[in-house]
Amino acid sequence: MAIQLSDKPLLEWAGDTLAIGLFEDAVELTGELATLNEKLAGVLKELIAEEEFTAKANSTIFTRVAAGNLIRKVILVGLGKPEALKLDSVRRAAAAAARVAKKQKSKTLGFSFPLWNNDPGATAQAIAEGTQLALYQDIRFKSEPEDKGPQLETVDLLGFAGQEAAINRANKIVSGVILARQLVAAPANAVTPITLAETAQAIATDHGLQVEILEREECEKLGMGAFLGVAQASDLPPKFIHLTYKPEGTPKKKLAIIGKGLTFDSGGLNIKGAGSGIETMKIDMGGAAATLGAAKAIGQLKPDVEVHFISAATENMISGHAMRPGDILKASNGKTIEVNNTDAEGRLTLADALVFADKLGLDAIVDLATLTGANVIALGEDIAGLYTPDDTVASQLEKAAETSGEKIWRMPMEEKYFEGLKSGIADMKNTGPRPGGSITAALFLKQFVKDTPWAHLDIAGPVWTDKENGYNSSGATGYGVRTLVSWVLGTGD
Repeated sequence: MAIQLSDKPLLEWAGDTLAIGLFEDAVELTGELATLNEKLAGVLKELIAEEEFTAKANSTIFTRVAAGNLIRKVILVGLGKPEALKLDSVRRAAAAAARVAKKQKSKTLGFSFPLWNNDPGATAQAIAEGTQLALYQDIRFKSEPEDKGPQLETVDLLGFAGQEAAINRANKIVSGVILARQLVAAPANAVTPITLAETAQAIATDHGLQVEILEREECEKLGMGAFLGVAQASDLPPKFIHLTYKPEGTPKKKLAIIGKGLTFDSGGLNIKGAGSGIETMKIDMGGAAATLGAAKAIGQLKPDVEVHFISAATENMISGHAMRPGDILKASNGKTIEVNNTDAEGRLTLADALVFADKLGLDAIVDLATLTGANVIALGEDIAGLYTPDDTVASQLEKAAETSGEKIWRMPMEEKYFEGLKSGIADMKNTGPRPGGSITAALFLKQFVKDTPWAHLDIAGPVWTDKENGYNSSGATGYGVRTLVSWVLGTGD
């Protein structure tokens, strides 16, 4: 599918389907739309009246038009109230229109949307992102595609002359989101720690990043006892992935993005029981997937910011070599951890990754992890939890999430809750009491960052969806990539 800019005026554009964005309670056709309605023998006004279309956000109606016109069909898309229009409103409306066009077997689709915030570049980028993300289909593991009909081939953006850079930017970001979706959606026998390392190497080769893959022996030399404690039961070797993007010249900032990379989580000897969703635990590397997706996008966008992409990748399995409840592990900063639950393994891998990043002399670190069910209980399936003691990093991430349309909510870092993590025989336990479980998980991670501003994103909810949601089809969402890219680009301003 090619997304391109059209120099044709609205009334002269020719193609299968034209999508027109309208504001709620302001569906009177004026100007070019009134003229178009006349050319189409009043069909638009008639459609609005018959369907009682009020243009609520993401609502759509469509109709065929008489033969002999330049277009065959028209989709009217609701944008909601003009005062409430956000960039993500445009992205979601474009997704809704694209899905209708696909169902109508359109090969060409034109968009005529009003500008968000008088910004043609941001509006064009949002339309391009929403369209591509909504139409993406993962058919890698099917013997043949289910949808054998014609596919949308060309998308024209009308009235966005000169915004080629915005389309290119959207394409690069979408490529990162799709990579993250593919990694999360793939089963654990297809995506392993080895696969993640190979993916990192491919990104480095294709986009000019530096790559370092630490094997088990090198991790042992660095004292990564927490990470290796999780890895010791798996027959597959652990891989500590470190990708680095360096701009030409002096970087404005130096950042790190760390993703939890558990390619499968059995729970270990505290095995996940019936109803635990163990069959879905291929998604437990959603943080690593977002990290690699962001690396792919950043490698193409080439901002003036140095970024380190890190993941301690392994499986959490069961064998005679598995860590046991009650074992004590030593992380690479010397902290000792009593393992009271082998199913709280992600924070153990992140601990050594955070220590590694903290030594790089960075301006900020963000980690992402499908870390706790407690965060899903607190915020539901659409919102990630943001945990940080640093107001500046929190503000940056909140702004980035707003731009990207990915929802986050800042949660408290209640220091007194750390009392629940204290151990009688080690520095801490890896889990605390059930109440406030996502907060104690974040407080655990905080013990492994000494000098660098840091934030933790718990993405256990939004990494996956069971139903079509905005520009996400059911399945892996690629959550986090757009927010991370927006954060990196914003810190370079």
